[in-house]
Formats: sequence, structure tokens, C-alpha cells
Amino acid sequence: MTVITIRYFAGARAAAGVTEEELPAGQDLTQLIKELSAAHGDGLGRVLLSASFLVDGLAWHDRRAPLPSGVTVDVLPPFAGG
Repeated sequence: MTVITIRYFAGARAAAGVTEEELPAGQDLTQLIKELSAAHGDGLGRVLLSASFLVDGLAWHDRRAPLPSGVTVDVLPPFAGG
């Protein structure tokens, strides 16, 4: 089975309760967000609504584009400061 790796940072990590996890490949970012929200609860769901996503280090803006198998998705919540 091919998977994608999800890595959580800052507030997303706190809300998910894990640093990273693997899920089956074959979905887009919109589906992934729904699955992660259902698995980890409303706290993570709220973070995901405003988070940015990197796929193998590149900004991923099209939430309906299929995620390639074997990629790493970084979940980056908004950061304060700058």
C-alpha cells in the first residue's frame, strides 16, 4: 500500500497530538483535511482551516489536485510574529 506522510508543526502538532503520521495515498488535500479533522477532532479541524500546506517542500494551493503517492505533506498553521 502506498502512503503519504503528514508532518505537523507548532499549533497543528499540539492539536493533532502527534508529530507525524502516515495515511493511504489516493486523495486530494480537501479529502485529507476532512479525514484528519474526523480522526483528531475539532481542534485540529479549526487549525487546518487556516493552515498552509507544503507537499514535498512546495506550496500546495490547489486543494482538489490529487496528492501524489509517497509525498510528505507539511501542515503549517499561521505563525505569530515574524
